[in-house]
Amino acid sequence: MAAVVEGMEFSYFPGCSLATSAKENNRSLFKVCQKLGVNLVELEDWNCCGSSSTHSINSELAFHFACRNLSLAPAGRPLLVACPSCMLRLRQAQLHLQEDAEARRVYERMWGRPVDSNLTIIHFFELLDNGFGAGSNPDFQASLKGLRFAPYYGCMLTRPPAMRHEKQYHGLMEKILGSFGAEPLVWGHPSRCCGTFLSVAKPAVVTPMVNQIIQGAVDVKADCIITACAMCHLNLEIRCSLKTQLPIFHFSEILSVALGMGIRKSWLKRHLVDPLPLLKAKGFLEKTAAG
Repeated sequence: MAAVVEGMEFSYFPGCSLATSAKENNRSLFKVCQKLGVNLVELEDWNCCGSSSTHSINSELAFHFACRNLSLAPAGRPLLVACPSCMLRLRQAQLHLQEDAEARRVYERMWGRPVDSNLTIIHFFELLDNGFGAGSNPDFQASLKGLRFAPYYGCMLTRPPAMRHEKQYHGLMEKILGSFGAEPLVWGHPSRCCGTFLSVAKPAVVTPMVNQIIQGAVDVKADCIITACAMCHLNLEIRCSLKTQLPIFHFSEILSVALGMGIRKSWLKRHLVDPLPLLKAKGFLEKTAAG
């Protein structure tokens, strides 16, 4: 994708997590996009992408869930997605439609329109993968100075074999946040599975997985973990049983601080591990804004 240009407009699919449990991720993402001059137009009447347990219990239903969302996307405008799981489901559905004529016929019959073969589906990271950073924002080159963070991408961005040639964007958080003065740490679990929706069905299975991830970040003396996935963020906060825990931030929240917009108090209230002591210690508290 070409570099972001002020005034660019994207359709936007938030997905269930960003619309509910991770509203602070959604709101901070909008703030960052506004700062970049990008206009997000949320899909009207979108539905679940078919993730959670749907794709393993009824793969056909999950496929139709994703297809309905694709059918809502207006022609001529890229579709932006922030959740790695949603991205995976929508792109897999699009790939199946491209390869299967019968699937296209069913799609057209169900949704009353032909498959948009020109629809571009992009991840939020793709907006930032063309020179974005402190180099293009020189006023903020030290805005995150002193912050030691463990970048956590989760497993969804690694994709299944059928999508192995697509970009994974691992390293992007380190590159961008490092340009603003933060210190990315090398650690052992940047792509370790958080347990995803097993957190609901089998929390006893997920807690040891999450504890291992958190302990890995503690061991490298990270101040915090920064996530690429709202579901991962939720699991890391609710399923950790360690005595020592770390603040968990959405990537978009830290970008908001980096770009001088601060971090909203309403976002912080939604965090289960209090990030205020860290923000105060690093001098970021004065950048905290009301609302």
